[in-house]
Amino acid sequence: QVQLVESGGGLVQDGGALTLSCSVSGRTLGTYNMAWFRQSPGKEREFVAALNYRAKNTMYADSVKGRFAISRDSVQNTWYLQMNNVKPEDTAVYYCAAGQFHSTMDKNYYYWGQGIQVTVSS
Repeated sequence: QVQLVESGGGLVQDGGALTLSCSVSGRTLGTYNMAWFRQSPGKEREFVAALNYRAKNTMYADSVKGRFAISRDSVQNTWYLQMNNVKPEDTAVYYCAAGQFHSTMDKNYYYWGQGIQVTVSS
């Protein structure tokens, strides 16, 4: 069974940087498309970034484009979300997800981490 575990969240100041990690156990990353989503209180879960299984194609939400970067380390079976120039509106619980399709839609991902809190202070 595939398990995803996020780490690296916490409190960061407006304009700062933070790197989230998602470690995968139970299966190697090679055949999965990967993504990050986030959910703020009172809001629906939203797409943040996606990386296809070949690690060649990426997609980003407009709100994070140019500030966030998704990547992976196949040897460590881990993928990352580098968050630069963070803003208070980036405050949310962040989830990593793996699935069959390279997609911005959460319904296309069937393995999920438990989520990790990121709080950006102004």
